[in-house]
Parts: sequence; structure tokens; C-alpha cells
Amino acid sequence: MEFTVKSNCLMFMLVVLGCLVLSHSQDFICSKATYFGSPDCKGNPSGACGYGEYGRDGNDGYVAAVHSPYRNGTGCGGCYQVRCKVGGCTDEGVIVVATDSGGGDGTDFIFPAQVYSEMAQPGLEGELLSYGVVDIEYRRVPCDFGGSNLVIKVHEATKYPYYLAIIIVYPPGVYDVVGVQIWQEDSKTWRDMRKPYGAVWDIENPPKSETLTFSFLLSATGSVDDGEWVDSPTYVSTSLEAGATFDTGIHQL
Repeated sequence: MEFTVKSNCLMFMLVVLGCLVLSHSQDFICSKATYFGSPDCKGNPSGACGYGEYGRDGNDGYVAAVHSPYRNGTGCGGCYQVRCKVGGCTDEGVIVVATDSGGGDGTDFIFPAQVYSEMAQPGLEGELLSYGVVDIEYRRVPCDFGGSNLVIKVHEATKYPYYLAIIIVYPPGVYDVVGVQIWQEDSKTWRDMRKPYGAVWDIENPPKSETLTFSFLLSATGSVDDGEWVDSPTYVSTSLEAGATFDTGIHQL
């Protein structure tokens, strides 16, 4: 019994050490993943990020609810390479975009069943699905859809000029948006926007102008402490219709 306990402890330490080395050298992090629904099930249109239908159909349906990468919503819209670590998994895994928050049984990713099964080699999808929960490794990667600039969308709750809400749809590269400001022309000052939840930022009594200018605090770690403010070189028209998207012109740092 003593031998079994020590052996298990040693094996656990080796797995943890392997994860740390892998994470340090290749930016992969060890975790677990699971799935929901039938093979034709899609993502959640009412997810915690606030994306609506984009949470179902974004990235051609390759979406995921995430736990640790959610980071109080700053991780929404980030893309991740995820690959399973059991027999019959591909080396490439899948690329998914985080559109919701969720976790359980130590998991950091919850996939639609079809996306989960595509981590398997051809013909072994059923075997992978039978595990239910599987060991994975994942890393943040730049999104390769929708261009590489930071894109915002007008939230359906916007009632300009009384209230403005925007959604960060495509963060640039591997950077999170951890702060948003809007330019107040009459006072020549930047005003902070509030993040009520997910990828949504809002402000009451926004500046009244024909165009709006935004600045974004971008961080590679999700922390405001190492973020860098980047002003958008483009302007947003105040003909703000719900669902309208705007390319900020901000690329990677």
C-alpha cells in the first residue's frame, strides 16, 4: 500500500513537472476538456461573453466555453489551440474561440461535441467521445479569421446618445482588452468605459459627436499592470445601429 501511494505521488509529480516544462518551453498548459450535446449541437447564443449568435456560429462553430482562460471576460474572443493527450489524438488538435464561461471536473474547455471529436484521428472520434473528460494541453494563438485587427460591435442595448455599449469581438493577436476609454472632445479628456460583464464595455451619456474615438488597454497576460494604451487610428460613426461592427485599425503591439 505504501509503495502504491508513493508511486502515485511520484507519477503525479512527474505529470505536473511535465506540464510546467511544456508550458514554459512551448507555451502549452495542461488541463482537461469535455463536451456537451449531440454531434450536431452548436455553441451557446446567450453565453457569458455577450456575443449572441456569434457565440453559436463564430469561427465556423469552433467555439468553446472556458474556465481559467475566461479571466472575468477579458479572455472572450481569444483563440486557443487545444489538443488531447490520449491515444488516437491528432498533433494539431483544434483551434477554438472562447465565447462563453464554463467548467467542471477540473476542465478548462467545454466544446460542442463535434468540435471535441475533431481532436481525434479519423475513425477514432467515437472512442474520444466515450472518455467524456480528457486530458489536454492548450495555448493561446492569434485568431486567423475576421482579419487581425481589433474589431468592436455595437451592443443591442445601445441607446445613443444616452447610453453606449460595445462588444470586443476580435482582440488583436494574443492580446486581451483590459481597459477601454472614449475621447471627450469638449473637455479634451479620455473617459473610462465600464465592463459590466464578458466582452461588453459601456458608458452612460457618451460623448456627443459625429464620430467617436476609442483607446484600448491591451495586455498579453490579461493584467492591467502590464497593459499598454493604444489609440484607435480610425473613427466610429455615431450612426450606431445594434449589431454594426467597426474595425478599429489596431493590429498587434
